[in-house]
Amino acid sequence: MTTTVGMRDLARNSNILDGYDYVDVEDKKTHEYKGLFISPKYAAEFKIFLEHKISKDLQDRLDEVERFAGSNEMEDRYKGLEGKELMIEVAKAKCGL
Repeated sequence: MTTTVGMRDLARNSNILDGYDYVDVEDKKTHEYKGLFISPKYAAEFKIFLEHKISKDLQDRLDEVERFAGSNEMEDRYKGLEGKELMIEVAKAKCGL
């Protein structure tokens, strides 16, 4: 069973949540959807679902970045240089020195 409640109603009386499988929350004034409260009997199962979804989304983004990581090779003249030395050599190359 489900229902929709307003933010103000929820703040005034949290017992509204009892007896529902989930409760949609919206701002009654602007009709903007604010979120969802889930019954404790479904919370553990839903938490596992969310953790799996979040980790999958993160892995998808990492896979996208890894496609390009390491795809550029450094020129031989820059190999072995670090930090400031590398910046100086790149700046010289840009100026034609």
